[in-house]
Amino acid sequence: MKKFYSLIGLIRDIIINRKLLWQMTRRDFKQRYVSSYLGILWAFIQPAITVLIFWFVFQVGFKSVPMNNVPFILWLVCGMFPWFFLNESIQSATNSVIESSFLVKKIVFRVELLPIVKIVSALVVHLFFIVVLFAMFAAYGYMPTIYNLQIIYYCFAMICLSLGISWLTSSLTVFMRDVGQLVAMILQFGFWGTPIFWNLKMIPEQFQFILKLNPAYYVVEGYRQSFIYHEWFWEHLHLTAYYWALTAVIMFIGAWCFKKLRPHFADVL
Repeated sequence: MKKFYSLIGLIRDIIINRKLLWQMTRRDFKQRYVSSYLGILWAFIQPAITVLIFWFVFQVGFKSVPMNNVPFILWLVCGMFPWFFLNESIQSATNSVIESSFLVKKIVFRVELLPIVKIVSALVVHLFFIVVLFAMFAAYGYMPTIYNLQIIYYCFAMICLSLGISWLTSSLTVFMRDVGQLVAMILQFGFWGTPIFWNLKMIPEQFQFILKLNPAYYVVEGYRQSFIYHEWFWEHLHLTAYYWALTAVIMFIGAWCFKKLRPHFADVL
């Protein structure tokens, strides 16, 4: 029960400090790209180049066949774009507390906002790629449908998962700097373990459930259900229930851990 109240208290602080949160997000964008000539364009250029490389390798080089009667590049970006958000938000939020140690030492500052700032920054970039996603489908003759509205739901799902993970990892990183490296390794393994540019049907059916335990699978498939398969998330009730049960546990543990360790941040930093 205490974990529940810890989570509710953190969410209440987010709502109360929403204006400060947005100001810090804008500041984070400026600081990250202020010294480069292209500025914040680098936030979009690197993921876009990654997609182009994969497209060239699999579409042009290996001449990949369409997936579910949809051009491979469309099937690919439906998996790549949500993964970009999860990867960027979790990695950057993990180091958010140690990167802003000068703010942690201020008693009046709400330290729990630091991971959220990184997640919101990643969300801004992700919203741009959602627009690109719609444009790419339109260019291939696929017009928007009512199923696309589910993107709002899946964005919310990713935010909750990233928030719970980052509360846990960002608080632990203060005391164990190796946590940041461990998170990067897990995310790299998660990328190849998630059916982003390969089809789950390539795996024997009796082993598919193991990969479905990966929460990123739910989101990646959700984007494809919204744009390609035209299925609602409630049609996959068991997978949806599992995802939210796992996310709730991660958020409760993350909020509790952050609250317990927060009083000791200033001493360590």
